Amino acid sequence: MKKVLALYSVLIVLFSVSCNNTDVYVNVAPLAVMGPVKPMNAANNGPVKANMESYAALQIPYARPHDAALTEVYVAKRCVDVSAVFPDWDAPVDDPASYDFVNTDVLITNMINAGTKPFYRLGQSIEHGAKKYGIYPPKDNMKWARICEHIIRHYNEGWADGYHYDIEYWEIWNEPDLDVKEGRQFTNPRTWAGTLEQFNELYVTAACHLRSCFPDIKIGGPAYASPLRPMGDFLDCIKKHGAPLDFFSWHRYDSIPEHYVNRALKVREQLDARGFVKTESILDEWNYVRSWTEKDFYSARVRPSAKAGAFVAAVMCSLQNAPLDMLMYYDLRPYTSYNGAFAAYTFDPQPPYYALYYWSQLAALGSQVKAEVSGKDIYGCAASDGKTVMVLLANYNDAEGQCVHGNVRVNVPGASGRCRCLITDGSHMNVSRELPVRKGRVSVTMDPYSIVLLEFE
Repeated sequence: MKKVLALYSVLIVLFSVSCNNTDVYVNVAPLAVMGPVKPMNAANNGPVKANMESYAALQIPYARPHDAALTEVYVAKRCVDVSAVFPDWDAPVDDPASYDFVNTDVLITNMINAGTKPFYRLGQSIEHGAKKYGIYPPKDNMKWARICEHIIRHYNEGWADGYHYDIEYWEIWNEPDLDVKEGRQFTNPRTWAGTLEQFNELYVTAACHLRSCFPDIKIGGPAYASPLRPMGDFLDCIKKHGAPLDFFSWHRYDSIPEHYVNRALKVREQLDARGFVKTESILDEWNYVRSWTEKDFYSARVRPSAKAGAFVAAVMCSLQNAPLDMLMYYDLRPYTSYNGAFAAYTFDPQPPYYALYYWSQLAALGSQVKAEVSGKDIYGCAASDGKTVMVLLANYNDAEGQCVHGNVRVNVPGASGRCRCLITDGSHMNVSRELPVRKGRVSVTMDPYSIVLLEFE
């Protein structure tokens, strides 16, 4: 594992250069394929009618409908959550009349229509109110598992006037560990009003039952808020009972890309150490948060800004080269401060939108190719389909005043003519320019908190 850590540390260095350097050099090797461009532009939640076209243009590969029940536009409290789909616990599990799929059907179908695959979270949305409703441990773990079974049958097998959407990922619960550290687990819980041992029992029961019913789906969870503390006992319990864990999901909110990489390394290390070497590691909630205790709303103000656009691109570039299988931005749900991509009410695209969009252009090419840089603060990733080469660059440093203008010189052997350049920063929103290519080289000036997508033929 030490060799793996060292390798990824080198890759992190290779993909960043100093903002304070007048001239920065990026050397791309179009024939040096490093592997696929990973789904770093997945997200939480899907489109509504008002932004269907612009959402579809993002080519979001997967969307997780978590916390959808907290937003009126998705019909609050009446979708996705197990307690919303199966509102009467005492109702018979096998009767279609026991289920209310109507609003969830609309949400999931909108995702499908936008070209996005649902990543279905089986569980409950976070509850901030004084009275809690759906976050208590089920009265009967097996009955809860059978309810989940019928939800899957509805969307994958057409049960109860359902669909054949072939949804691949099914996640069990969300952040059962959130309030353990703060001591709120039983006094004012938000996501799980039980012990971690009770949650482990629920996971094992549900995962084993669902695997017996659906051998081909991916079953995982538990979307830990702080994975390093509880995951050891969780993994040991799964191993003891032989329960499936096709993917391990976890969360991180931070303002420094390297912190995300370090956490991904440590999560992967724990998975591998306990024999879960084939289990995918999925970071399915993340966004810009400088501090959870800030009183000036700084992070909320940043999230729709050019700084956030550069941050999103920098994190995606960094984690492309880390031991992570998928990255899911939180949140594309309308009318929340965590949605930095779409403006509230008008749905106008904001800088983080173009960070996600630029990544989709890399992903469409298929393969990541080698791009060597040095230093820090400008992050990059390159991709190619054998004909076209694209290079994504982000100028980002969280410290105020540290991110300055950078003159970046990109070398792509064999390139000639002109290069298309898309720019998003504090004064440009996806502005297109053409830059001359001389002897395979192009120069671009990057303002503070800017993202650039270069396209070479």
